[in-house]
Amino acid sequence: MPLFIASIFLSAFLLFQVQPVIARCILPWYGGSPGVWTTCLLFFQTGLLAGYAYAHGLATLLRERRGWQVGIHLGLLALAFLTLPITPEPDWKPDGTEANPTVGIVRLLALSVGLPYLLLSASGPLLQHWFAETHPGRSPYRLYAVSNLGSLLGLLTYPFVFEPRLDLREQTLLWSGAFAVHALLSGAAGVFFAKRSGATPAAPPAAKDGTRPPLVDIVLWIAFSACGSMLLLSLTSQMCQDVAVVPFLWVAPLSLYLLTFVIAFDHERWYLRSLAIPLAAAATGLTIWLMNRQYAGTEWPLARQIAIYCGTVFFGCLVCHGEIVRMKPNPRHLTGFYLCISLGGALGGGFVSLAAPHLFNGYWELHLAFDLLAILTSFQLWRTFRRTRRPLLVLSVAALWVAALGAMAYYLKEHIDTARAEAVATRRGFYGVLKVKEETDSAGDAYRSLQHGRISHGRQYLDETWHGLATTYYSVESGVGAVFACLPARTTTPAKPLRVGVVGLGVGTIATYAKPGDRFRFYEINPQVEELARSHFHYLADCKGEERVVLGDARVSLERELAAGEPQRFDALFVDAFSGDSIPIHLLTKEAFELYFQHLEPGGVLAVHITNLHLDLADPVRNLAEALGCRAFRVDHIPGGGDAHAYYSDWILITKDEAFADALKAAGFISPWDNEEPRPIHWTDDYSNLFEVTL
Repeated sequence: MPLFIASIFLSAFLLFQVQPVIARCILPWYGGSPGVWTTCLLFFQTGLLAGYAYAHGLATLLRERRGWQVGIHLGLLALAFLTLPITPEPDWKPDGTEANPTVGIVRLLALSVGLPYLLLSASGPLLQHWFAETHPGRSPYRLYAVSNLGSLLGLLTYPFVFEPRLDLREQTLLWSGAFAVHALLSGAAGVFFAKRSGATPAAPPAAKDGTRPPLVDIVLWIAFSACGSMLLLSLTSQMCQDVAVVPFLWVAPLSLYLLTFVIAFDHERWYLRSLAIPLAAAATGLTIWLMNRQYAGTEWPLARQIAIYCGTVFFGCLVCHGEIVRMKPNPRHLTGFYLCISLGGALGGGFVSLAAPHLFNGYWELHLAFDLLAILTSFQLWRTFRRTRRPLLVLSVAALWVAALGAMAYYLKEHIDTARAEAVATRRGFYGVLKVKEETDSAGDAYRSLQHGRISHGRQYLDETWHGLATTYYSVESGVGAVFACLPARTTTPAKPLRVGVVGLGVGTIATYAKPGDRFRFYEINPQVEELARSHFHYLADCKGEERVVLGDARVSLERELAAGEPQRFDALFVDAFSGDSIPIHLLTKEAFELYFQHLEPGGVLAVHITNLHLDLADPVRNLAEALGCRAFRVDHIPGGGDAHAYYSDWILITKDEAFADALKAAGFISPWDNEEPRPIHWTDDYSNLFEVTL
């Protein structure tokens, strides 16, 4: 048994550690979008389904030919070595013209990790089948708990052990070496299986008989598994949308998801329905309450919000997987059982990643997941208590349960109605949900705004008199206004034309600072943002200089321009590409800043927008400025009570130009730092730690 445990544990460890490794490799190529991780999970769930189908086929079609089973599996493991190491090739980077990069990401993952991942996926159920065949009377289901424990450790060790200590190439090489060790262990287990004689084992006393499982159970295996997958993906997307797309926020909910498998499959006694269902209901209620608060006004601490989301993932998925285990079949049907579970996971992941963006104009798949969990749980409870001898107690509990379901349905509908209110236009795509709204400010003036989640990406007043007003984070008192007020090219007589770069288009507000002869170049990854900026706002159309929007991730676009011998020679470059409160960390690393300064004039200014509810980005940005031999200045603008057009904004301006620095001081733009000396936080493409900057 230790041989099987070691092989299954290592395969599961590698299976789930490769997920954040490979996702981290390609994340910067797609703008750090939450959709990258969702698409990766879809690929991994589909790969898991393919691996389970392959294992089921070997175990079923070649049940009496053990040597064939072992030979085919070991032959494919040897073939997988030809695809190692798993590091994606740089020339696989996207060209930035795809409106929905899902197909490109799936293709890239298939080329880099497809075959090794499929074989690792198959190892768990296949080796459990071999164990069941060679150990009559012993249940293999506890090995599934071992498998999920390995998966859990593979995930948890990544952000805390491997990511901080190894660069990406070292991570992929180490993973490839461990894959070779797994192949040797699998080979030894296969030889043991092939040589061991004996008939198919009898079912253990606690298992059901060997008859085919009823159809209703098979349907429920798939449905509960799909529900758990939908909860995982939709809640993870919501967290990443409002915080950051970083491995920890992928790993935490996925680890809890796997932990529920460990608890449910290790032994029936660990899943206590009377405790798990009420806790799942309470966690779901808290999440819905948090959603209806819209996270504004009385903002909760980041840790508390993440705890609520993670609690909902854990208890919701514990109910899903606990109910699956209550219906598990005889070990003879083990591979088919696992195939149904993986099919449900792939269906749930496919719905969230592929179907929901086309069916819904908001993140309503989370609402649907809550509804599905409630329906499936209600059906299971009805199956259990329909013949009870205590009808009065059951009726009382049922009345309370129905009331809770009614409250859940009401508040979910209220959240959808509120989200749709005042929407002029709505777009949903790979990069999130965009909504154009018409509202009035505190002075009664009507304006139109672009919302990404709960964050405004700009507003423009409807009165033509105020069309050219710089609003929100870009007012004349903000860091943006400070740059244009103090740039030497603007203050000399006559003024010189400017070359300005902007990472993140929004509604194009910064274009209002353009003068005849200026050239403004916007880098925007989401084509839908440009479409709405041109169709519902006038900043780009009214731009007095030349404006151009370059579609694609800014870093990829800037790298290609530099490789083509086309440095942009910007006088100023503004970095403001946040989605909600989520930050694309690949735009705030040493390598990114080095790239920016290769596109700036020697006296140019890099302006970084760091306004954030949860994260204090000042220290890593200051350290990056110092590493490049530049000076950093903070422009922290707090609008007065009567200023309805501007938002609070926090910008850091980085330059080597002493004349610009003197002009900033003279104009009174400079704000004090919260910390006199920055903390030693140094972010690179290979290392970043979100916890270092959490407020």
